[in-house]
Amino acid sequence: MSKPTRVSISDQAIEVIDELRDRFGELMFHQSGGCCDGSSPMCFEKGDFKVGGGDVWMGEVYGCDFFMSKDQFEYWKHTHLTLDVTPGRGSSFSLEIPMGIRFIIRSRLFTTDEYEALEPVITGEEYLDFEK
Repeated sequence: MSKPTRVSISDQAIEVIDELRDRFGELMFHQSGGCCDGSSPMCFEKGDFKVGGGDVWMGEVYGCDFFMSKDQFEYWKHTHLTLDVTPGRGSSFSLEIPMGIRFIIRSRLFTTDEYEALEPVITGEEYLDFEK
């Protein structure tokens, strides 16, 4: 059995990322807490969203770093996330918004075996130190 990941991606989201990558270059995602569009995953040009000690690095999804606020991670740490898209326009600064779609998260609980096999997350600050 391969190591489980915290985040995966749908085929539809891959198509959107390919299009955005052609236009903007390297991308990153940040999932904050909050309500409404504040709880949607946001896509940025890599480095345009400043991460730090209040964020955790969840891993890479289709070549894009995926971060989450620490507070949100505490709620979702037992949950596998799938990055997907849906029709409709959100009201955020995410790069896909002008396309008439928005990224969303679909989720399921990890099995006990999956959860126990996960790598620990690192803080955004630790990630930035590692990148140097």
